[in-house]
Amino acid sequence: MADSSPAAPVPRLAPRPRGLHRWLPGLAVLRVYRRAWLLDDLCAGVVLTAILVPVGMGYAEASGLPAIHGLYATIVPLLVYALCGPSRILVLGPDSSLAAIIAAAIVPLSAGDSSRAVELAGVLALLAGGLSLLLGLLRFGFVTELLSKPVRLGYLHGIALAVLVGQAPKLLGFSLESERIGAQIVELAQGIAAGEAQLVALAMGCGSLAIILGCKRWRPKVPGVLVAVLLATLVSFAFDLHARTELQVVGAMPQGLPSFDWPDVRWADLGALFSGAVAIALLSFAGTSVLSRTYAARGGTTVDPDQELVALGAANLAAGLTQGFAVSSSSSRTPVAEAAGARTQLTGVVGALCIALLLVLAPGLLAALPRSALAAVVIAAALSLLDLPGLLRLARLRRSEFAIALVGFAGVAAIGVLEGIFVAIAISLLAFVARAWRPYSAVLGRVDGLKGYHDVRRHPEGQRIPGLVLLRWDAPLFFANTAIFHERVLRALADAPTPTRWLVVAAQPVTDIDITAADELESLHDELRAAGIQLCFAELKGPVKDRLQHYGIYAKIGEKHFFRTIGQSVAMYLQEHGIAWTDWEDRASAAAPPSGAAG
Repeated sequence: MADSSPAAPVPRLAPRPRGLHRWLPGLAVLRVYRRAWLLDDLCAGVVLTAILVPVGMGYAEASGLPAIHGLYATIVPLLVYALCGPSRILVLGPDSSLAAIIAAAIVPLSAGDSSRAVELAGVLALLAGGLSLLLGLLRFGFVTELLSKPVRLGYLHGIALAVLVGQAPKLLGFSLESERIGAQIVELAQGIAAGEAQLVALAMGCGSLAIILGCKRWRPKVPGVLVAVLLATLVSFAFDLHARTELQVVGAMPQGLPSFDWPDVRWADLGALFSGAVAIALLSFAGTSVLSRTYAARGGTTVDPDQELVALGAANLAAGLTQGFAVSSSSSRTPVAEAAGARTQLTGVVGALCIALLLVLAPGLLAALPRSALAAVVIAAALSLLDLPGLLRLARLRRSEFAIALVGFAGVAAIGVLEGIFVAIAISLLAFVARAWRPYSAVLGRVDGLKGYHDVRRHPEGQRIPGLVLLRWDAPLFFANTAIFHERVLRALADAPTPTRWLVVAAQPVTDIDITAADELESLHDELRAAGIQLCFAELKGPVKDRLQHYGIYAKIGEKHFFRTIGQSVAMYLQEHGIAWTDWEDRASAAAPPSGAAG
């Protein structure tokens, strides 16, 4: 029985805003804002605040900065993104995937000076923000395609390991001096063996971690982070654990809002920070664009990836100028906002204002919060970065991409977060070049009962037309593979069962021909012509054909030797050389009864 229920309406795509609304989408939302949304946005903002505060403080400490700067890095970016961001629901702020990169960039340069670390983090945010803004204005949103899935899986697991190793000592109540993961693991083991672990800190940290993970597993609607932080703070305050057991706590935070501050660092530091800024810009936009598109699709809207880059850049610039650090979208806090009923960017504005009120009216509210509880918050976030099923799927389906993921993981773990990311990207690009360098090619033939022309290696029963070689080349022709192309052509001619008169390149997969390849084609044409063989092309794309015309090769080969389809080239070859050839489709047509005949 047919389903008579009405179909769900297909969302209509709104035209791209222009003028001021193009660059400030938040203003466009204000023009259509409905009063019915206000209560939802206010409630969602308050709920979101309960998560933003502990998470921001935890990620600040994971980045090697005082906890207060995690709140500074939350307030202003939320306000800026509400104005500039194209997504109505996305939440920006400190992120676990950036914490290890920020720490790797600033900790070696700060030499233990927290005020210098803040200055360096500000400059890093300015560099990353400026780069994102520039790429957005130049419409370079496609640059994140450099981060393939194997690269992302590899670096995320490497970052997760770096965060876990870096936070484990805080969970245990002591600190490490080393910066590299390998040395940190050794020092961590030595500290545990020497009895440096503090039982009270361990109990508070592990208890907080158990609450967070337990709520996530069995009570996903309960804000586990908020529950864990509140309980840890109440227990620490009630029993005065800081005074009695020397439990490390956050302590009273400065009262007041973040102020404008132009970071002051040496010129020599800019070069050291630049690679970190590039990594942050790529990673933050990759995550932001995916998350933004996901939630836009749910709401039946679209987002402009270039405007997403602009908004992300503006938010990072604002964070760098207000004592914050680099930020990104949050895959954990955005769902909280959605679940709480957020309708528009006003949710983020409410969250920012609530944090500001906390800093002005009650900065000592979380003074008794144990640092081990904050470490538990960060460790829980790091565990969420792990995707073991994704790695196993790569290993099962494509070993080469699994190897790329392992290279990314090993690079992050062995040589550092920044270096490991760029090594993984380089390996991924080299793998792509290798595939294009030695692409697949096939000699084609006709197979009875199958439309078109097919690879005779996969279909040995395929029939080849005497004197005609059909060669399909499955890649662009460029400087690195021209010699391979020439070699494959000569091999196909040598393996032909009869002397060859025409070579037809089935060029539908060829998306480009550079000048080196063009020169090689001209040389090949001359070589084949001397041997009495005509070079032809079939299914060559228009833009590629235009390039051959520009190079002057199109006229040399001859317009009549370029065909729209392989079938046309075959028909012309048979006609020109008077070769008798009966195709299976011709036989089928001849055997079919005439129209109207009795069955």
